Amino acid sequence: MTSRSFTKSAALAGSILALATLGGCVVDAPNYGYGTANRSGGVEGNWSDTGGVATSSFNSGVFVTVANDTGNRLAEGSYRYIDDRNVEINFTSLVRQQQVRANCLLINASQMNCTNDAGSQFTLVRRGAIG
Repeated sequence: MTSRSFTKSAALAGSILALATLGGCVVDAPNYGYGTANRSGGVEGNWSDTGGVATSSFNSGVFVTVANDTGNRLAEGSYRYIDDRNVEINFTSLVRQQQVRANCLLINASQMNCTNDAGSQFTLVRRGAIG
């Protein structure tokens, strides 16, 4: 394995770990519970880790994270709105075969800050158009 490959693999592993800690995020939502309808301004849509290694999609209560370079699924699960600014994500890290819960706070339409159940913090930024 080359030094460059190792560095890229280490960065991917770090991003996977950060995304795997997603479990609860703050959002703007009218309904609470799993499988809520899409709402402009909520978390529905695609979000990236700040390193740009992976993309997480939030779609009608379904949460999926894929690696940007390979398209491989890294995590899958569900999310639910706690209130108009908070979301809880429950998912399985497919890399670690581990259940993870994270809570996220929607800071604005383009950023949410999250903390996983182990206390690790990470930020997600929206990709593409809102709504």
